[in-house]
Amino acid sequence: MKRLFDLFLAFLFLLLFAWLYILLTIIIRLDTKGPVIYWSSRVGINNKLFNMPKFRSMLDNTPVIATHLIDKPQKYLTKVGRFLRKTSLDELPQIYSIIKGDMSFVGPRPALFNQYDLISLRREKGVDKILPGLTGWAQVNGRDELSIYKKVMHDEIYMNKKSFWFDLKILFITFMKVINIHGISH
Repeated sequence: MKRLFDLFLAFLFLLLFAWLYILLTIIIRLDTKGPVIYWSSRVGINNKLFNMPKFRSMLDNTPVIATHLIDKPQKYLTKVGRFLRKTSLDELPQIYSIIKGDMSFVGPRPALFNQYDLISLRREKGVDKILPGLTGWAQVNGRDELSIYKKVMHDEIYMNKKSFWFDLKILFITFMKVINIHGISH
């Protein structure tokens, strides 16, 4: 049922917001040189790597590490990138990963391929057996403000409480937080 819900919501989202994808593509293209979409190597279910698309919000020479580990990440953000990140619009292309089956709407956020501490702790707790999500329990409980340990603690809570209704609750809270631009540090 979760997969059917993901597909239904993904195609509905594409239908309703195709205009926004086109508009953002044009704006990003006008703002900087380089590709509109950034493909990030991420860790999926069972620690399998997949390429996750995002609207490019950073310059081409940005180090490939978690943003919170970059010294002065603001200097790597494009003009449009600041807006994309604050509004979470940079995440829109991940609908592709949901349709493809690499992600779900709700689950632990996929780790970067080189976030070894996060990958290891998730494996230890069994969280690596869950399909990663566009949003998750950790995102609605702190997002960028959480330590690796607390993220995995929330991922483990999600794993143990996982249900259709819990997913709906997380989607609703996510929507409210995105509208209020809450929990995003860069």
